[in-house]
Amino acid sequence: MQIKVAVGAFAVSLLYALPSMTQDGAGSAPLSAIDWLSNSVATPAPTAIGPATVPFNQSDVTQDASVENVTVSPLGRPMPDAVGILPASVTGLPNDLWGDARPEDLVHHIRAERADMLPALQELLYTLLLAELNPAQGVVSGGYEVFLARVDKLLELGALEQADALLARAGPENPEIFRRWFDVALLLGNEAELCAIMRATPELSPTFTARVFCLARGGDWNAAVLTLGTGRALGFISAEEDALLARFLDPDLFEGQPTLPRPTRPSPLTFRMHEAIGEPIATAALPLAFAQSDLRANIGWKARLEAGERLARTGAVRENQLLGLYTERRPAASGGVWQRVAAVQALDNALKTGNKDDIAATLPQAWKFIQQAELEVPFARVYGQVLVGLELADAAAPIALTLGLLSDEYEAIAVAAGPTPGFDLLLAVARGQTSGINSTNAREQAVLAGFASNGPPARLASLIETARLGEAILRAMTLFTGGTRGDLDEITDALALFRSVGLENTARRAALQYLMLERRG
Repeated sequence: MQIKVAVGAFAVSLLYALPSMTQDGAGSAPLSAIDWLSNSVATPAPTAIGPATVPFNQSDVTQDASVENVTVSPLGRPMPDAVGILPASVTGLPNDLWGDARPEDLVHHIRAERADMLPALQELLYTLLLAELNPAQGVVSGGYEVFLARVDKLLELGALEQADALLARAGPENPEIFRRWFDVALLLGNEAELCAIMRATPELSPTFTARVFCLARGGDWNAAVLTLGTGRALGFISAEEDALLARFLDPDLFEGQPTLPRPTRPSPLTFRMHEAIGEPIATAALPLAFAQSDLRANIGWKARLEAGERLARTGAVRENQLLGLYTERRPAASGGVWQRVAAVQALDNALKTGNKDDIAATLPQAWKFIQQAELEVPFARVYGQVLVGLELADAAAPIALTLGLLSDEYEAIAVAAGPTPGFDLLLAVARGQTSGINSTNAREQAVLAGFASNGPPARLASLIETARLGEAILRAMTLFTGGTRGDLDEITDALALFRSVGLENTARRAALQYLMLERRG
């Protein structure tokens, strides 16, 4: 099958059922590999959407008249595994991409994809995570395991706005889905809406910590204090949460007292409350999703620059947003991120004046600092096509062509380029015409072998034959990333798979990036 992918709130009274966990972080283990999520709502066990399920080790004949925990899904809402924000007309993917794959296998493969893969593979991954696709054939009614894996991978990449859009489409009825949505809202600063959803959705059972936070955010301080006292008396709030919530509700009472200990793995809820009491937690050592909170307008420029660079490496921040951060104002200091800012601004100013001598003089310095930061592809998307068109001389010329081949216009630039020493193989790959090209370099040989293949590799062919195309693509992405770390056969097989199923753009761009970018680790 050929495919063309366009890559390029809650109850404020105590009448609700008490949470089934004692504190944030306790209770039943989440389905996710993300271990920093807030336990903002109590999760029934087993968690289900739709008809109640029978655990595998129990009889389907009840021995008593107790009522099982179930959650419900409103009529007309698609099952979460079918939810997406990119239609087939945009992605070019077939609706039955997952085919006969087992949901647990898809979950495993999605979780296995690395956040630090090459940008071409990141774009393909985003397309798969956000696409509207039919659930795999093995999904039962109400299936959501693959959906959670998709959301969790977006959180790992730091792509909170995309995750927020997916979660909003799925709706709040399932606690495992809602707690991710609540945490995304906390990091984006949109928690007021989610607190309102908690109040309006009886299916959710918020923990005491989340209740206190949302009551306070809604301005009901008296109810928040009462809820804190009740949760403390019943043992549903830990000593650490008690100290944090008390300061959150009335920071003036603790003026002059020592700051609270910084948690090493804060949840988004803990993170936001520390920020609210004037004791913010630095995000540099936290999971990437927390960096999104540093992009808010009330955060200092340096912190926004550093967060923007972190997120741009995973595609969570686009090149125009990064350029906006770089050119926002004059550098305030020297060294570190300020070197990149100054170098990019010098090049940008030279391009605005159109002076070729200034452009040729500033480009090498900007390119050096951008390479050190591993931001070559976002940089190329902004400047590549423009620089190639200037026909610069001397040391700037090969840099300009390199940027052009790393840009989205790589094929047109390669077709227009004449013979260029040192670029023969790269130009051939960009054009998709590698026959007759030879190399003694092992990495280049692996790429050429992949482009010379006429069908899917043996290790992935069975997945195609058994209607598991999406699983084959995920496996190829993992192979390619593994191959960049040493096993060149994996590079060959991944490229062969991409090309055999119509992912030609991904194959060419991944090959170019593999050959042109130096990656550490």
